[in-house]
Amino acid sequence: MDTQKATITDIAEKTGLSTTTVSRVLNGKGDQFRISKDSQQKILEAAKEMRYVPNLYAANLRTGKSKTIALIVPSLSNPFFAAIASGVNAEIRKHGYITIISDSDENPENEKKELELLNAMNIEGLIIAPCGNKWMHIKEVYDQQLPVICIDRYFEELDLPYISTDNYEGAFRATKYLLNNGHTSIACIQGIRESTPNRLRVKGFTEALEGSGVNNYSIVGDDFTIQNGYLETKLLMQQKVRPTAILTLSYPIAMGCLKALKEENLRIPEELSIITFDDHPYIDFLSTPLSCVSQPVTDIVQIAVKFLISKLEKKDMHVPKVLLKPKIIIRDSIRTLL
Repeated sequence: MDTQKATITDIAEKTGLSTTTVSRVLNGKGDQFRISKDSQQKILEAAKEMRYVPNLYAANLRTGKSKTIALIVPSLSNPFFAAIASGVNAEIRKHGYITIISDSDENPENEKKELELLNAMNIEGLIIAPCGNKWMHIKEVYDQQLPVICIDRYFEELDLPYISTDNYEGAFRATKYLLNNGHTSIACIQGIRESTPNRLRVKGFTEALEGSGVNNYSIVGDDFTIQNGYLETKLLMQQKVRPTAILTLSYPIAMGCLKALKEENLRIPEELSIITFDDHPYIDFLSTPLSCVSQPVTDIVQIAVKFLISKLEKKDMHVPKVLLKPKIIIRDSIRTLL
């Protein structure tokens, strides 16, 4: 079986037309060069019959354009970033671009190497959720005029575009809700400590408590993972005086927390209340649906892509630094102690 790909030359030989004519038609320029409708139809039918596939690499060399956007996220196993990746891919496709999605595995060195490789592939733009507090490699490509926008995680001290949730407000409001329901012994299980969202969530948590005169709280953990939520909950349940409520700073942390509580035979919310960052479709199917801080993922994605496309189209758009308001969704996981 002949598996060799059909070329423009093959189509030209089959149709009896020149390679220049074939190329112009296949590039959508038949009308521009006044090529007859019959010739255009003949070329398109031959291309379809021969299963012609355009050589994008050759086209990239000619035009200097790859029509490719890179997305780097810290972890595709985290449902929040999986939703971000799905949304970005769908939005980018609407504009005729494709997305290369990379997972840094919460490793700054991986992130740096991935960015170097992607940049060498002539990407036209970058959407990135940085996994650490090192930013030089990102700033370097930005200074080289590559359109870049940070999504979810960002650097407050840099003049880099970003779109994220108001993490401080989300944690502050979630904590105030627990306080207003009589909880004064509250634990927070955090994620990557140096990440901007985590720092702002912890700040919102502590300032809500201290502003209400509550100093009996604990902040534990160091990763946005199920394992972190599980281990830290196990340790919290060994304390002489257990917390009455837990704020988890990501959905995976909450899942680990639930696993530990089930092993301890503790009921939610009768014996322990929980509220978590990040909504997820599966939350409603849990035996006790969890209250949560819901981030506007769709809005975040659409704004990030709109900014990037505007830069690619050379439109005058200022450097955005946008924080969107989260939504507190109350379900069945919080007990009123008043």
